[in-house]
Amino acid sequence: MADLSAFPITRQYPPVHPDRLQLYSLPTPNGVKVSILLEELDLAYEPHLVDIGKNETWTPDYLSLNPNGKIPAIIDPDGPGGQPLPLFESGAILVYLAEKTGRFLPADPAARYETLQWVFFQMASIGPMFGQVGFFHKFAGREYEDKRPRDRYVAESRRLLGVLEGRLEGREWIMGEDYTIADIASLGWVRNLIGFYEAGDLVGFADFPRVAAWLERGLARPAVQRGLNIPARS
Repeated sequence: MADLSAFPITRQYPPVHPDRLQLYSLPTPNGVKVSILLEELDLAYEPHLVDIGKNETWTPDYLSLNPNGKIPAIIDPDGPGGQPLPLFESGAILVYLAEKTGRFLPADPAARYETLQWVFFQMASIGPMFGQVGFFHKFAGREYEDKRPRDRYVAESRRLLGVLEGRLEGREWIMGEDYTIADIASLGWVRNLIGFYEAGDLVGFADFPRVAAWLERGLARPAVQRGLNIPARS
C-alpha cells in the first residue's frame, strides 16, 4: 500500500485508496483535461473535489502541492522509479500521463513534438484568451462600461478559432486520424466558450464549421462525457 502521508495535501483530502493516482480538481476547462484523459486511459484514480469558490486552493496544505494555487494537480503513487510524484499544471499532467501509458501522444519524435506544439497552443493562447472573454462577457467584467477590453479578447479568440479551423481542414482530429492530448487540451475550452460563457454569437462561432464538427466528435466520446463531470460537484 502506498504511503502518501508525507504530502500535506492528504490532510485536507484524505485518500481512501492511496495506491491509486490522486486527482485534485474541479470540472473547469482546465480541470476536465486531466479527468478526460484519465477516463480515456481507464486508469484507477481517486478524484477529490477542490472548491475554488471556498478558496480551497489557497490553504497551506494545497499550496504545498501547487504553490500557484490552481487546479488541477495530481499525486501519482507509482511515479518514476516507483516513487510518488506530485505534479501540477494541466499541460504537464497530460504529457506525463500520455508518456507513462504510451497512449494519446505519438511515439514518432516528429509527430510527438507536433502534438506538443498544439498542447502548448492551448495553454498559451486558447485558455487565456477564452478565459478573458468569459470574464468580460459572463462575469464581473460585463459590467464594465468600457467595452474595449472585451472586444480585444473577442477578436483574439476569433483569430484563434480561425487557426484551429485551418488546422482541421482535411483532418478529423488536430493530428489527423489520431485523437491525442492536443484534442483533449482544447475540447473543454471550446465547449465552455460557446456553452457556459454563452459567447458563441459574440465570437461568430458559426463561421468555424470544422471546429464545430470536431467539438461534436469529441463530446460524443464516452470518456469525454464522463470526464466532463469529474470530480462530481456537490
